[in-house]
Amino acid sequence: MKVALHANPNKPAAVELARRALRALDGRSDVVLSEELGALEPSRPRAGWDRLGADVLLAMGGDGTFLRALRRTAVPLLPVNAGTLGVLAEVDGARPGELEGAIERLLAGRYFLVERAKLAAEIAAAPLPDATNEYVVHATQVGKMGWFEIAVDGQPVGTIRADGLIVATPTGSTAYALSSLGPILEPEVDGLLLTAIAPFRIEARAIVLGGLRVVRIRSLRAGGTTVVLPDGDGEHPLGPGEAVTIARSPRRASLVRFGASYFDRLKGKRILPWSEEDVGEGAGAVLPPPA
Repeated sequence: MKVALHANPNKPAAVELARRALRALDGRSDVVLSEELGALEPSRPRAGWDRLGADVLLAMGGDGTFLRALRRTAVPLLPVNAGTLGVLAEVDGARPGELEGAIERLLAGRYFLVERAKLAAEIAAAPLPDATNEYVVHATQVGKMGWFEIAVDGQPVGTIRADGLIVATPTGSTAYALSSLGPILEPEVDGLLLTAIAPFRIEARAIVLGGLRVVRIRSLRAGGTTVVLPDGDGEHPLGPGEAVTIARSPRRASLVRFGASYFDRLKGKRILPWSEEDVGEGAGAVLPPPA
């Protein structure tokens, strides 16, 4: 097995996890480092994102690190959390021995791959980078709402005044869309989530569209500019009257998993809508009906 290693170079905890991974892999696997991580051990081979040639990529950092890696390479990703939430993470780097245990499972072939939907977009026929979580369309002027026309499959369905709009995958439903009161979708749901950011109409609701729908968002503001952000990384300007078209990408995100359930992965992150506190001996008891 050939293993690629990447870590957020700006996070000491992530770099230390990369050192631990190198020690655990030493002499047992071919290892290649990402170019950003090459200074960690200059004698090791390193390669650009399009030339990793690995079976698995171990990425240490937070969700931003994982999303950038998924955008740059098709190598299956094992996300190791060295950040705060790490919703995408399969391994918690802060737990003693968990990283080393994950590497043992990798080398023994005791893992499986899951695929997640990505989004593709274009402005004036120019493609944007794919997004695993979401595309955000946002007015750039602070305190000035945007005005957007929404079309689905080429058919205009309405307009909305808001700071912006989010088109998210089920994976992205627990990211920016969640803070905009969008619903949580399991990754297996075949759909796109469309929700507004700070809409003028307080009753504006998020909507889940079919996974094969094509969403077009056009900026109707005569003045000011709008930007489109894939996974919060990089701004692409959208002028007055211009539109961005967003749909499911033909490319997929590939993640290494060991078997933890979706709900286990979210547990303790204050994302799920129910209490996760231990209720003690009364757990599972049926309460009597109210008097």
